[in-house]
Amino acid sequence: MTNSKLRQLAGVFLKLGTIGFGGPAAHIAMMEDEVVTRRGWLTSAEFLDLVGATNLIPGPNSTEMAIHVGYIYAGWRGLIVAGACFICPAVALTAALAWAYREFGELPQIAPFFDGIQPVVLAIIGVALWRLGKKALKNRCLWGVGVAVALSVLLGVNQVLALFLGGILGAIALNSNFPGTRISPLLGFPLSLSLAQTPPTIISPPLWQLGLFFLKVGSVLYGSGYVLVAFLENELVGKYGWLTQPELLDAIAIGQFTPGPVLSTATFIGYQIAGFPGAIVSTVGIFLPSFAFVALLNPILPTLRRSKWMSGFLDAVNASAVALMAVVTLRLAQAVVFPPTGLNGLAVGIAAVSILLAVRWRVNAAWLVFGGALIGGLL
Repeated sequence: MTNSKLRQLAGVFLKLGTIGFGGPAAHIAMMEDEVVTRRGWLTSAEFLDLVGATNLIPGPNSTEMAIHVGYIYAGWRGLIVAGACFICPAVALTAALAWAYREFGELPQIAPFFDGIQPVVLAIIGVALWRLGKKALKNRCLWGVGVAVALSVLLGVNQVLALFLGGILGAIALNSNFPGTRISPLLGFPLSLSLAQTPPTIISPPLWQLGLFFLKVGSVLYGSGYVLVAFLENELVGKYGWLTQPELLDAIAIGQFTPGPVLSTATFIGYQIAGFPGAIVSTVGIFLPSFAFVALLNPILPTLRRSKWMSGFLDAVNASAVALMAVVTLRLAQAVVFPPTGLNGLAVGIAAVSILLAVRWRVNAAWLVFGGALIGGLL
């Protein structure tokens, strides 16, 4: 019976991983249709409980939903099968595109396509920032946390440290009697812990260091897959110099253009840095924490959800993550819109049209990336 359940899980999540365009919200909607409406593996109430639970632990929400469903339906083996089958199609396609990018991405006839893609990616991140900000910055207290985190990062504080300090600060403020006033004396606290360093000159990192970096990111990535951009830009581009900003934007575009979890971007980046071994360790590193968190925390998640302090911490971490995204979006905008040659009018136009299409008509990100590539190639 268990083997039959594992085959069913594999079929469902391989399909979802192959056709799952549109981001986490679309993925979760597809899962609901498959496991609740079509197959009745879970009730609507059970499914909604899992959706809420994924917001309490770090990692990509849709991937963790797949892992949760697999665990509930078929135990430990179901956890592994469902998660792996949902991830593998995107990882395989991203690895193939990473190889093609390295082989052909630097040729003059290919470069214009990426010139059109980069402003689209900037627009996609900007729209995601706006939508996430409306949900995350729900009151003055959370606005204060976001401002404090953004300032601390601009002054050189390590992003992971800033994220957790923002969570602790928000949990204290939100559970005090005067959340609007208690936050102000603590705003300077993160700023006093600056960990700014001179970026080391590292060209080819050892695999263990690359894997450890993505393991760390996968362990603290709250909110949306788009928050990944903040960590990548700050450390891979700014701190270590393993990646350039144009390469980062191209990697994000690949993540948007492929189905499945956006975090398959790690596969692309790992390949650019260290070939196929780098792609493997980066992929394992960023997804492994999700499997561990679901396995360890699934039994106690209902209790955590009822905790006021945990709820406050989560709200503050989400606000902090939005602040990190805002800082990085400004940096990427400067690189795309104001290159060394001056104002890039074409990039401004492509980004503006992309924002309009995404906000007004909710055009899928994959179509926007394809359109940007087409415009770049033609013009």
